[in-house]
Amino acid sequence: MYAIFETGGKQYKVQEGDTLFVEKLPASEGETVQFDKVLLVKDGDEVKVGTPVVDGASVQATVDEHGRGKKLTVFKYKPKKNYHRKQGHRQPYTKIKIEKIEA
Repeated sequence: MYAIFETGGKQYKVQEGDTLFVEKLPASEGETVQFDKVLLVKDGDEVKVGTPVVDGASVQATVDEHGRGKKLTVFKYKPKKNYHRKQGHRQPYTKIKIEKIEA
């Protein structure tokens, strides 16, 4: 059984027991979160496709940790104009573990 759900403007395909990194969630470590924007659920040969979401479907996950990703360098440059700006960025994330898919 797997499901496709949306959080943080991105879509994720998950099965029970999967671990993934999503955009930072306002939940503390060890807390259970529930995602209701489930777009598709497949259980064996039965497929439920939402319009736009599947009614009554949800994905439950546990927050493992919060962190920040690898540093990215943002460099702006205009030739012959003596303009250059260097800036770093680290995107915050939440690591979650999928516990249960309800359809």
